[in-house]
Amino acid sequence: MKYDFLKRMMDLAIFFLILPFFILIFPFVALAIKAGSRGPVFYKAKRVSGGKIITIYKFRTMFLGSEKKKKELNHLNERKDGPFFKISNDPRVTNIGRILRKFWIDETPQIFNVFKDEISFVGPRPYEPEEIEKYPTEYKFLKNEKAGITGLSQIKGSSNLPFSEVLKYDAYYARCKNLRLDLKIIFQTFLLLFNPSGV
Repeated sequence: MKYDFLKRMMDLAIFFLILPFFILIFPFVALAIKAGSRGPVFYKAKRVSGGKIITIYKFRTMFLGSEKKKKELNHLNERKDGPFFKISNDPRVTNIGRILRKFWIDETPQIFNVFKDEISFVGPRPYEPEEIEKYPTEYKFLKNEKAGITGLSQIKGSSNLPFSEVLKYDAYYARCKNLRLDLKIIFQTFLLLFNPSGV
């Protein structure tokens, strides 16, 4: 219980540290997104966290209607080892979207999910409900964990990891989480922000 309280305090402290940066960049990012393609500034996605389906927020990085084209592009999916979907040069991603993704700027609106206590800054990645349903039985418990903007699997290789490795890292974190590990993950995440090619 002490850990949960301290982690919540840490989440709020980081939120208020990042908030001025978000307010500063928001007008420029919003203008760039709107100038690059038609559609909303934000993208809303259903994800699983703490055993619930929540709506997380991101800056939109794809053309409008891209979700409907997912099945059409399934033959290009590079992730054949599990339920995840990845195309290195995804044609659905806008030019500004590629920049936002490279520096993880597209993830920054999720700080408001953290503020609402729906996710944490550190935790298993918030995956889609359909993806979690395809997890092996021994990893089903992950859907009850509070998800995070960053986590152990992200700093170890993110989407470049095999599906089984992602689950192993997320499961290890869920079973061994502590403030020291959280701080280590946050520190390494900031290092990756300045070296995005290292992911």
